[in-house]
Amino acid sequence: MREFWRGVTTLGRGFGWWRRAPRLMAAGLIPAAVVAVLFSAALITLGFALPGIAQWATPFADAWDPFWATALRVVVALAVIVGAGALAVLAFTAVTLLVGEPVYHRVWRSVEQATGGAVPDARYSLASAAGDGVSLVVRGIGIGVLSLLVGLIPVVGAVLAAVVGIALGGWTLADELTQRGLTARGLTARDRRRLRRGARARVLGFGVATHLCFLVPGGAIAVMPAAVAGATLLAQELAAATPPMPDAPPSRRA
Repeated sequence: MREFWRGVTTLGRGFGWWRRAPRLMAAGLIPAAVVAVLFSAALITLGFALPGIAQWATPFADAWDPFWATALRVVVALAVIVGAGALAVLAFTAVTLLVGEPVYHRVWRSVEQATGGAVPDARYSLASAAGDGVSLVVRGIGIGVLSLLVGLIPVVGAVLAAVVGIALGGWTLADELTQRGLTARGLTARDRRRLRRGARARVLGFGVATHLCFLVPGGAIAVMPAAVAGATLLAQELAAATPPMPDAPPSRRA
């Protein structure tokens, strides 16, 4: 648990960057706010459509006792909400990082310069950012579908779906947010996975804390710049704490 909480506090250290570079961090709110408006409209539309979706998904319950039919459809609606929430958080992150690439690149450089002195020089292009974003959305869809299926388990489904969605979503979120800092150090996708797995609890703590903040109304906007700063610090820690494997092939710049 100590490593898990260490990951949580890394997000808190990201918030500390507001004292160092307030204007830059404030600029990071703008792309998050623009994307949040679009995603909020989509989620509100989904909310209005939920009763129809639940009924469409359970036509066999029409002949049931009204109490049990309603109970089932409430469970289905909750499962849809959990799945959509997991997907929305990851899709929001992917789109926001892409839209706000110039701003978040400056946040990353600011943290690297202040804490390490030199900025890693391996190139992280816009094409790389777009590719990472697509990967994040695809994984988000998978997590959303899995959460939806788990949510259909009687009695405990909604709770289990929430746990699965937050845990898997948090890990995937941390993966995406640390991508820039690790790629800039010339690490391949295989190297990055090895580093994250070597500090699994810490990475999960950072990702879960960020994911939960994103689920709070308005939290995704307020937390995004701090999440980028915190992820930069986390990437530094991962790269410094885990030496390369002696039998690993030479790293290629991603």
